[in-house]
Amino acid sequence: MIVVGISALYHDSACAVLIDGRLAAAAQEERFTRRRYDASMPAHAFRACLRQAGIGIADIDRVAYYEDPVARLGRQLWNGLPELPQSSPETLFRLDADRPFREIRELLGYSGEVVPVTHHESHAASAFYFSGFAESALLTADAVGEWTTTSYGRAGPDGIELFEEVAFPDSLGLFYSALTSYLGFEVNSDEYKVMGLAPYGEGTCAETLRTLVADLPGGQFRLDPEYFDFRRPDRMYTDALADLLPVAPRRPDDEIETVHQDLARSLQIVLEEILLAKARHLHERTGSENLSYAGGVALNCVANTRLRRDGPFRDLFVPPAAGDAGGCVGAAALVHHRLTGTYVRERMTDARLGPAYPADEVRAGLDIAGVPYLAFAGDETGLLDTAAELLAGGEIIGWFQGRMEFGPRSLGARSILADPRDSRMRDRINALVKKRESFRPFAPAVAADRCPEFFAWTGPAPFMLDTARVLDPAALPAISHVDGSARLQTVDAAVDPRFHGLLTAFGKRTGYPILLNTSFNVRGEPIVCTPADALAAFVRCGLDALVLGDLLVRARDLPDGWDRLVGLIPASPPRERTTVYSFV
Repeated sequence: MIVVGISALYHDSACAVLIDGRLAAAAQEERFTRRRYDASMPAHAFRACLRQAGIGIADIDRVAYYEDPVARLGRQLWNGLPELPQSSPETLFRLDADRPFREIRELLGYSGEVVPVTHHESHAASAFYFSGFAESALLTADAVGEWTTTSYGRAGPDGIELFEEVAFPDSLGLFYSALTSYLGFEVNSDEYKVMGLAPYGEGTCAETLRTLVADLPGGQFRLDPEYFDFRRPDRMYTDALADLLPVAPRRPDDEIETVHQDLARSLQIVLEEILLAKARHLHERTGSENLSYAGGVALNCVANTRLRRDGPFRDLFVPPAAGDAGGCVGAAALVHHRLTGTYVRERMTDARLGPAYPADEVRAGLDIAGVPYLAFAGDETGLLDTAAELLAGGEIIGWFQGRMEFGPRSLGARSILADPRDSRMRDRINALVKKRESFRPFAPAVAADRCPEFFAWTGPAPFMLDTARVLDPAALPAISHVDGSARLQTVDAAVDPRFHGLLTAFGKRTGYPILLNTSFNVRGEPIVCTPADALAAFVRCGLDALVLGDLLVRARDLPDGWDRLVGLIPASPPRERTTVYSFV
């Protein structure tokens, strides 16, 4: 039984392939088109996933779509056309509800049955079916899917059941995004910047922000409509919010002041309080000791750690692509279970689900381009020792290995790596390579078997979806945040032996089997996908070395004139700043 999942036409579109309930491939469209958060029907990702899975279109039994287009269009029409009567004929709500199905037929070339499931069912399924739990409580939280913004449910051998929901416009995701916009950052993109800014501030605005969200009985809450307006094309809040808060809305290029840090911290505090309260309600309702959690809000790793530490559940699983991209995985898994009555009960430990590129093609490409390299085919120890030596010597390397990661994090397949002990690395990578805000932290990857020596953490954390206290921040300044925490990735030798081997080799030289691990991309671009993407980013970023599989390229060995290519290799098409919020 082959089911293909599709998420598309909002933001961050993606495709996934399940074969007999096992996830064979998954990838986001942006990686192929080089347009961040590409929302278009994922034609490139679709073809890449079919190739990676070794199947053709004729082999597909069903395509699962990650939301109900009719219900979503109904909300959009209601929200965009307030004069439209709610009793309008259903045909009006179908004005373009056929678009996903039409584009699946015309752009993907699939003429078989397409099964839509609701947006929050897709989120819940993306967590439960890959959690390994026999049964679980379900929590989803995002901006909005159709009409639902937060949902509560349970799951087990018979499938998933969502028994309570919060409806638009009351939304934790929109609440966080509105304040993200107020702080001068981009919606549906920069919420993680607010999370990174929060530890610099104090919760001086928390009491004020609590008045914006009424905590109601059960799983319910309500945003005060006086302060939010999700119909506006230019922002998500009213003038009343500016009157209430101690600082005017920040423009994107304005300096970040203490009051902005305090507002970010207060926002994070209030979000965590609401999530904890609703998690306790869910626990009381279900009695389960397990929580499967997804939706865009589940990418807030600080809140995730708070749920683990202070929440009522014994175990928590968040999938690596918890946002809309992961909806394709959940939709496919749910449709597979409904068709077959079975599912694979297995915990996901590896997010490397995208395409890989044959070693001979990579070598041939470098030869054609005239790029010198050192080859380590058949010499794993030599490759890892050489790379570890470069890293211990202060060099920054691009690390390109095997299949591309699915989700927003680089996890050792498409990564930029550096020495976490060197305090200069944070500034150097920020200024030269990533060209990003100085307050944003970098994450560590650590050999899982030695993690407790350096971080207050036990158990796996393979997807960078939790934070942990650094036991000795002074020894690891490049990955320790201002509050002494780090967004942690543990690397298991059985899951990714090469990356684990590199961490171990670095540890033998330094005593720390830990590397700074950040996404392999230039600012404003998606994470690299192909070897050509990696080579272009290597040159444009000014990295010291690039490891492509078994091949090592040193910047100092490049022929004369290659440095001038930095200005000739085109950047990805610029993405305009979000001014119209497409969730309406």
